[in-house]
Amino acid sequence: MRLVIATCSVDYAGRLTAHLPLATRLIMVKADGSVLVHSDGGSYKPLNWMSPPCTLTVAEPDDAERADGVTAVWTVQNGKTDDRLVVRLHEVAHDSSHDLGVDPGLVKDGVEAHLQVLLADQVETFGAGWRLVRREYPTPIGPVDLLCRDDEGVAVAVEVKRRGEIDGVEQLTRYLELLNRDPLLAPVRGVFAAQEIKPQARTLAVDRGITCLTVDYDALRGVDDPSTRLF
Repeated sequence: MRLVIATCSVDYAGRLTAHLPLATRLIMVKADGSVLVHSDGGSYKPLNWMSPPCTLTVAEPDDAERADGVTAVWTVQNGKTDDRLVVRLHEVAHDSSHDLGVDPGLVKDGVEAHLQVLLADQVETFGAGWRLVRREYPTPIGPVDLLCRDDEGVAVAVEVKRRGEIDGVEQLTRYLELLNRDPLLAPVRGVFAAQEIKPQARTLAVDRGITCLTVDYDALRGVDDPSTRLF
């Protein structure tokens, strides 16, 4: 991972446009190619970012940019669309690279881990004719919770969460990017399964062609039978 603290401006162009005026920010360049621009506030979410697949190129500023104090221009180009992130660096206060090694992935809490086991045992929850290929299917960036085949034999990667939020959709998106590079699996589609899915996460998932499924933990455990409810 490369960490750069610099005074910079940022422009995003493509399906939408956005501009961040000149300020001091943290720029993260991850091993998977993603680039994230953070401020010192705003919790964990970056101000702007580009997800992989993407490429980063560094260029000298033109005369007009140089006159404005720009020392380098980073262009991050999306590998599938025309979207691009342009970072104009002025003063760099810190620039370092660190090898973080292979991350073991998120350790799920008891409910989330049990939910994964229950869905693996009751894979028909996703649809008639589905079958489980493997739990914790390995990828270079961590295991996919469930790899299944639907009733037509299409591979499906399932990410299981207790509460479905944007981070979970991003995680599944990264898995799908990698799995779809495997000619023995592709095409691979995604299912985001959770007890509760936040509206923003659902919107992002639908935009990326990912199916959302709200699951009933108690019903899967056999504690609650929905067919016996009055309402």
